[in-house]
Amino acid sequence: MTFMWGFWPRTEFWMEPGFTLASYEAFFSSGRVDVYLQSLRLSVITVVLSLSLGYPVAYYLGRRLDEDVAFGLLFVFVLPFIISSVVRTLSWRFLLGREGLVNQTLVAVGLVNAPLDWLLFSEVAVVIGLVTATLPFVIFPVWLSLRTIDDSLLEASADLGAHPVTTFRRVTVPLSLPGVFAASIFSFVTAFGETAIPQLLGGSGFSTVGTSITSVLGVLNYPLAAAISSISIATMLVLLGLWSHFFDIDRLVSLGGTH
Repeated sequence: MTFMWGFWPRTEFWMEPGFTLASYEAFFSSGRVDVYLQSLRLSVITVVLSLSLGYPVAYYLGRRLDEDVAFGLLFVFVLPFIISSVVRTLSWRFLLGREGLVNQTLVAVGLVNAPLDWLLFSEVAVVIGLVTATLPFVIFPVWLSLRTIDDSLLEASADLGAHPVTTFRRVTVPLSLPGVFAASIFSFVTAFGETAIPQLLGGSGFSTVGTSITSVLGVLNYPLAAAISSISIATMLVLLGLWSHFFDIDRLVSLGGTH
């Protein structure tokens, strides 16, 4: 229905059945394309950084700690999500502001002479907020994937004379790809559609696809909002198609499978 609404003509307060490309023309002929590309870039950066930070944590929890200890630490990662996402995001404003803990620490240790203004209301702040918001969605699936790896496979690699780094690169990483795949999807979708973090950490002039949809709905332009949403969904489908083309999707989505 969202896809269909994108082609309906707009009325004063709603829309009416019909067919028009006005909403898509309004999207491609305005700065919303730049906003879309910016959202795409931020989402990719978020996925890369979240995987870079989350994979080592998941590996340590899944392969180096006892199960009971790992469950306890995983619970710690869940605790922040008991709090509202708006409250969590606002806490970053206090941490990254000119008088915040981060700036005070940097000045105290002598790394900077004055507080850094670009830590807040900037793309850096938005990326920090997105990465911390998506990190648990990266750690959990990767941890689950690593936990299901048969230890005998790692032992066989060592018995054949492989260096631990080689075993990690040739055995552990390929077998953990199901979790990496799930984590990439979760973090990308979350970052691409996020609205609160860009608004609170990026400032009034910072726009993403999510904030664009919100602003368009605010002026009751439902067909344009539906068109932007349809383009966003199409982006997800294209990315999933690329993943299924370059990887064995049956093996990736079957955690712990034996394909």
